[in-house]
Amino acid sequence: MRLSIQHETRYHYDVAPASVIEVLRLTPCSTATQSVRDWRISVTGDAALRRSRDAFGNTTHTFTLKDPGNELVITASGTVETEPHNGVVTGSFEPLPLGAFLRETALTEANEAIHSLAKRAIEASDGTALGVAHAMNVAVHDAMEFQHGMTSTATSAVDAIETGKGVCQDLTHVLLAVARSQGFPARYISGYQYTPGRQRTEHESHAWAEIHVSELGWVSFDPTAAISTTDAYVRIACGLDSLGASPVRGAVYGGAGETLTVDVTMDKFQWQSQSSEGQTQTQFSQ
Repeated sequence: MRLSIQHETRYHYDVAPASVIEVLRLTPCSTATQSVRDWRISVTGDAALRRSRDAFGNTTHTFTLKDPGNELVITASGTVETEPHNGVVTGSFEPLPLGAFLRETALTEANEAIHSLAKRAIEASDGTALGVAHAMNVAVHDAMEFQHGMTSTATSAVDAIETGKGVCQDLTHVLLAVARSQGFPARYISGYQYTPGRQRTEHESHAWAEIHVSELGWVSFDPTAAISTTDAYVRIACGLDSLGASPVRGAVYGGAGETLTVDVTMDKFQWQSQSSEGQTQTQFSQ
């Protein structure tokens, strides 16, 4: 599947800040089943982007901008080609040992409710490592109701499971807590999901988890949909939680009245065959 993506982050300030510093994790990685055909990032103002890799192997861009004015716009766009993979992640850059992904964070700590959810998932599984991972994914999906406006970026897995409602970020934090509580290395993934039939301008950033399954490796699980990911998903960054994989994260010095809007546009390219003077030509179209 070949997907065209544009991710626009727009900050508006009632009172312009003196400066801003941002770390961007907006560049998809190439793996065995995901190829980045072209990608670019632009920032309003005279901002120089410094490219590097973080500890998790994510491509990052950092910039500092003085006197950004009342509006700052960060746009990432490009084309990514994906292949079916049954949720198995191969060919990714892995700078850290598996043990690093057993570590709890403030957003992924486990409480009694999470331990209980993990126990029920194990009892409902077929007993294999992969079966347990799938059962944990389904258990989190069934325990949580997807609903906007009930949580914030600071909501932890404990708070989310007690509320029983949240968005993809919250369900993913709960799944990470469940998996790590049972000794499964697990990590947070930020990216995009293409949904057939949805208007191109109605897509959003998405989040899911990858769980390391013995004898198979990293396997992706989307607790929001209770499935493993498909070629409709584009993987951007990974971390121990949402903070480590945040697409845009930074600090503002001075100013007041910040408003943030994020718009994601996704298109799927379709193969078309055209006949011209007895010859068949194949091309991509949107």
